[in-house]
Amino acid sequence: MSNSGLNIIKIGGNIIDDEVLLDSFLEKFAALPGKKILVHGGGKIATRIATDLGIEAKMVEGRRITDEAMLRIVTMVYAGLTNKNIVAKLQVLQCDAIGLSGADGGTIKAIKRPVKDIDYGFVGDILHDSVNTASIKKFLEAGFVPVFSAITHNGLGQLLNTNADTIASALAVGLSSLYDTSLVYCFEKNGVLKDINDEQSVINSIRADEFLQLKEDGVIHDGMVPKLQNAFDAIQKGVRNVYIGHANNLHLFQQGQFGTCLTLK
Repeated sequence: MSNSGLNIIKIGGNIIDDEVLLDSFLEKFAALPGKKILVHGGGKIATRIATDLGIEAKMVEGRRITDEAMLRIVTMVYAGLTNKNIVAKLQVLQCDAIGLSGADGGTIKAIKRPVKDIDYGFVGDILHDSVNTASIKKFLEAGFVPVFSAITHNGLGQLLNTNADTIASALAVGLSSLYDTSLVYCFEKNGVLKDINDEQSVINSIRADEFLQLKEDGVIHDGMVPKLQNAFDAIQKGVRNVYIGHANNLHLFQQGQFGTCLTLK
């Protein structure tokens, strides 16, 4: 393993959709020293463009159905418009970013999600050996900052729309064999909260055993449960730690004061 650290940071649509928030976040991201990777979701731009083109955006339980027409749009928006916009902004900040989809350099392969109760269309699921760490290492060692969009490929020419949280986690797990890797999820809360209505009630750190207790006590519930389960899953597979916090506070990361830190023990 390389003795250097690697930070993988994921941002969601709430930042992508707000130019002011995005600019502020990218300044903080560019200022982070050392090797780093940015993973971004899609935001609402794809839905807006689909509407403009007369294509209906279909959602089931908050998840996008990606038919052929929508795949063309999300590829254009996520891997094109959004990704290149971020890369251009980072160049202004002297951060030598390179925009990637999973197809570029064969970095992330996925399989089309099998049809069970719902046919999600061209949605990709990532397997345990999906990440081409050798390719990504070349970019990192050459001094580039990879910026991944939420598009992967199946190795047979088919592009797939893939959850950005999952991509960030898969990258962190894969690259933890080469680097001392931390995974950082930026979202709209200051961290995992003891009281959902009190932004100041951040739980600074949670171990795996504490997570089970907090879940049992009902402190952690709803959408936060799968988020933390995925985070602890990544830690068990070699990621050093996972942080969850507000994008506005990324500048506190180097001081160890960012959001909630999840560790194995």
